[in-house]
Formats: sequence, C-alpha cells, structure tokens
Amino acid sequence: MSLAGFAFFSANGQNTGSMWSMFIIYGLIIAVFYFILIRPQSKQKKKEEQMRNSIEVGDTIVTIGGIIGRVVSVKDDDIVIETGADRNKMKIKKWAVGSNETPHEAPKTEENKDEKKKKGLFGFLKK
Repeated sequence: MSLAGFAFFSANGQNTGSMWSMFIIYGLIIAVFYFILIRPQSKQKKKEEQMRNSIEVGDTIVTIGGIIGRVVSVKDDDIVIETGADRNKMKIKKWAVGSNETPHEAPKTEENKDEKKKKGLFGFLKK
C-alpha cells in the first residue's frame, strides 16, 4: 500500500486542509461525548457519594434491593438498619444505599452565598 495517497503525506500540501477538518470533527465528537455522557455521570456519582456520606442515625433509607429501614448505627463502610414491625436489624454496606428518604437541609456554604450574588448571564434559568 502506498502512503502517497494519504492527505497528510501529500508532497505539495494541497490536502492538509482536509486533515485539519478531520481533526476538528473528531475533537467535536469527543467534546460532545464528554458533555453529554461522561460529565453528567461523574456529577451523579459525586452526588450519590455525598448522600451516602451524609447518612445519620435515625434516617430512613432505601437500599438498592428495595429494603426500607431506619439507620441504627453508622460506621466506616457499614450501616446497621432496623426493618419491619419486629425491628429486625440488618448490616449493610454504604454502597448498597439507594436513597435517603429523610429530608435534610442543605448546609449553607460560602459557595452557595456567592452563587446567589453572581447569577451570570443565564442566572434566571437556574431557579
């Protein structure tokens, strides 16, 4: 196979524009995949991790298996919950928590205060 047929090996340099347009198109495809697939998934993962780390004793949680219970104790990676009317206790891992059904007030941080001050050009859409 001859390499002279490829655009970036052209001796006269006439086809280098198509090479750059190819790189730009591939770059745009990668950027679209990043902003549509990868970035939202990592944000969701951070949000879930924050929810699991903020579980406190007395919270009502639902596991990924659908078990509903009240948290009795929280240790490093383990949580003990009470389920049912007979108050059975189960020990589960933190990664198995699907959602925290107890409403918590979001902590007020400096970032939240600054966010209200600086709404930006499209701040009215963030409500």
